[in-house]
Amino acid sequence: MIDYEYKKPESLDEVFALLKNCGSQAKLIAGGTDVLIDIKHRKIEPEVLISLRGLNDLQYIRKEDDYHIGAMTTHAMLEHSELVEKELTALQQGAAQVGCVQLRNVATIGGNVCNAAPSADSAAPLLALGARVVLQGPNDRREVEMADFFTGPSATTKKDDEVLVELIIPGDMEKYGSSYCKHSRRKALNLPIIGVAGAIKLNSDNTISDVKIGLTVVAPTPIRALPAEEFLVGKAFTDDVLTEAGKRAAEPDCCMPRDSLRCEGWYREEMVRVLIPRVLKQAAGNL
Repeated sequence: MIDYEYKKPESLDEVFALLKNCGSQAKLIAGGTDVLIDIKHRKIEPEVLISLRGLNDLQYIRKEDDYHIGAMTTHAMLEHSELVEKELTALQQGAAQVGCVQLRNVATIGGNVCNAAPSADSAAPLLALGARVVLQGPNDRREVEMADFFTGPSATTKKDDEVLVELIIPGDMEKYGSSYCKHSRRKALNLPIIGVAGAIKLNSDNTISDVKIGLTVVAPTPIRALPAEEFLVGKAFTDDVLTEAGKRAAEPDCCMPRDSLRCEGWYREEMVRVLIPRVLKQAAGNL
């Protein structure tokens, strides 16, 4: 391990002051489950680690007009929240499949999002639930749609002097059913071969009023399956329609899966076709 200074500020103002003073030498750390591994493997070599663990006011799950989730909320908190399980089911399912129990107790939702891994278990559910990221800097605060937040592997629109402080999910998502499927070689301690999340709202005549689909590990970033979504709206909720949506999502204008040590690209394409209908049926069952 490299030598570094460890700072634990107790307020955002202290964080911004440290970021200003330390500049590019500093790295923010929340749960540390990704950052410390990157340091161990020399992917990053910060001289200063600025811990956010002292910011206890960023650890919360609450529903006002919208759902508000603090960036320091752990995956264990999301996994065991009755509100999240009942009304944001896909997010609860995604959080429950991150690593192991010990990791979920410390890994934070903000850290998982900012790490921007194409395979992040929280990313597909947050995309399907229409989440927005709240970024705060020393002088202003802004919101970014989750679909616009990721710009590449391990890259986001967050500026160096900003901190992700909150995730906001629209309140009307309570009218949707949602679900998440992590397809992997084993059920524990493994990254997904592909992740699929869906949120769906049906009309009284069983036609699809609205739908959102999040995908991971099929492109350089987590993505929305927009061609499939656009096709589904207004259609009858039938097997044939869902199958066609899966086919459209697997097309190159949506997915760009690559070969990797865990899986070849053609298999990921096939799983997009298979899992989108399955996930949307599960989501409808959670209405």
